[in-house]
Amino acid sequence: MQVCFFSAQYLPTIGGVERYTYNLAKRLIAAGHQVLVVTSLKPGLAQRETDPSGIRILRVPCYLAMNGRFPFPYPGALKELEKESIDFAVIQTRFYPLSFDASWFCRKKKIPAIVVDHSTGHMPMGNPILNFAGGLYEHFAASYIKRRVNGFYGVSLAVNQWLTHFGIKAKGCLHNAVDPEELEKTASQKDWRAELGLAPDTRLVAFVGRIIPEKGVEPLARAFGALNRQDARLLVAGEGPQLEQLKALGLPGVIFLGAVPYPDVLALLRQADLYCLPTTYAEGFPTTFLEAAACGCPILSTVTGGSKELMPTPDYGIQLEDTNPETWKKALAAALENESWRKEASRLCRANLDAHFTWDRVAGELLTILQSSGR
Repeated sequence: MQVCFFSAQYLPTIGGVERYTYNLAKRLIAAGHQVLVVTSLKPGLAQRETDPSGIRILRVPCYLAMNGRFPFPYPGALKELEKESIDFAVIQTRFYPLSFDASWFCRKKKIPAIVVDHSTGHMPMGNPILNFAGGLYEHFAASYIKRRVNGFYGVSLAVNQWLTHFGIKAKGCLHNAVDPEELEKTASQKDWRAELGLAPDTRLVAFVGRIIPEKGVEPLARAFGALNRQDARLLVAGEGPQLEQLKALGLPGVIFLGAVPYPDVLALLRQADLYCLPTTYAEGFPTTFLEAAACGCPILSTVTGGSKELMPTPDYGIQLEDTNPETWKKALAAALENESWRKEASRLCRANLDAHFTWDRVAGELLTILQSSGR
């Protein structure tokens, strides 16, 4: 069977949807299927190629709006697909213009297709007027696409709940996931405490992600700085428009690492005493949650997509309702003082991940959907 993934963004662009597509595609090939990924053509990339895993990639010409974040395929961009024999399609997210074209193409060719959705809120556009316009566009997109596909699946139950906002009842979940063994092999041997000249018993709190307001780095940094602990450090790994502004605050115990290679990020999560994600973004199921759980790092976060599935009770991880710095200060202090909770939370979270959120399990669920498609 040949399976086609439509993903507006794909490798070498790095992000949650891109990794999700790659990991499922790789496992479908291992199961004996052929995979074609249709994505956006960006400067410096080949229009067609096959990667080392055997994944064939077709990049279609696009207008790269919003600095490439929102590509619009050229009219007739999918004409190249007329040459392909596609048995099943997976369309990543419901709002990209490529998803419109993909749903139309699959309906025309009578190809069974599903949409996998990755968000729990409207896409933020930067101001109230654009947010309103963006919301109208998303409703139109959902209405158009849902009439042309066989069903929707979310990467978490929270995503499925959000889809009801568009009058869509999801058929199930194809969860975001990780491969714990692969992460263990990928992690570097970097000793972060030695690298930063810290004592071996220094407690490390980690944040990994874009330094943008929606990720809550500022309230986290202010809360940690207010603790003013000599025996702990907050290590912030990532870049973004807020980085220099937050550095200038000079908050005690907060170290901004900038961009960190992925193997070193995994080493940080393996060594940290606590991972924090105070996000207010419409996360579907943050990959960093799963990476932290796989690396044995307990989690303190806001309630967001997937958080209640990975951490169903406070024994598994702490979830806060907002990003109020005073609330976070108290939660940080409690988590850092309670070593027995940290050990038990990391054990429970890892067991839950191994049971439900690995790529092998999710690929098996997708294979079941393929087998029931009748092709």
